[in-house]
Amino acid sequence: MIAEVSDNISDHSFRVAVIGLILAELEKCDGNKVLKMALFHDVVEARTGDANFINQQYLKMDEEGARADQMNGLPIEEEMLSLFEEYENRQSIEAIVAKEADLLDQMILQQEYFYKDKENGRIWQDHTENQLKTKNAKELAAKIRTSNPFQWLYHLAEDKTGRKIRKFQKNHSRSS
Repeated sequence: MIAEVSDNISDHSFRVAVIGLILAELEKCDGNKVLKMALFHDVVEARTGDANFINQQYLKMDEEGARADQMNGLPIEEEMLSLFEEYENRQSIEAIVAKEADLLDQMILQQEYFYKDKENGRIWQDHTENQLKTKNAKELAAKIRTSNPFQWLYHLAEDKTGRKIRKFQKNHSRSS
């Protein structure tokens, strides 16, 4: 049996905190500060939602205002607003470590999805493809099964960031 993939804000924040604490120990920096940043780094998403890379290209969100409203009146308000600013600007080794913990958890989640259930994904595609009747639909299905579904995202990211994105090929080896 394959474990369920964890993809919610509370699981993510917990895992970022654990990874952050380990990294803080390895980097010999303030683990308490990293924990606070890690636990609260995505708290604003309770009000704004989780805007992924694509959403961020088109949406303007007032994350700073959402954070201020969320912390308003709490005994940790000043400390947390300062930590949020430090985290966003990567002003310290702790902010860098907390962000790296976030990125590492994203990589773990991607691997979980990738390895979760390859066989059933193929079976579902077989089932769907077997329902196709027309030659053109069957040709498109063949292209879909051999294409990289993230190619359009790579182009968008390259256009927006100006940096070349390293891509996974069908054989799962990396190429530029």
